[in-house]
Amino acid sequence: MTNHKQVVYQSQLDHKSKMVLRRRTRKRFNPKILVDRTIETTAIVSLLLTGFSGVGAMGCWGLEIIETNNPNIIISGWEHQKNICLGSMLVSFSAFLGTSLVAASFSIQRDKF
Repeated sequence: MTNHKQVVYQSQLDHKSKMVLRRRTRKRFNPKILVDRTIETTAIVSLLLTGFSGVGAMGCWGLEIIETNNPNIIISGWEHQKNICLGSMLVSFSAFLGTSLVAASFSIQRDKF
């Protein structure tokens, strides 16, 4: 169905006992809107994940500096956490770049350059 077809149905009587007819249009499923929203959400989430992973990696580097300056303090496990944070930063930033490239190519196709 298209957006121009309407469904007319009777509703309840209002307080003055007049019959009220309401028209309701049926919404069509638009895959372009779904794709645009999915791309936008993926880009935002990947940027947030990149930022949080960067903060985690900087925290691990801080633990590395603390351990280097004071040999009495032994903190274990930060090396693996630092590598995990740096890896997730790389993956999420590349996901952001990929979604941005896909969104740009869709907009170029719609503009018919």
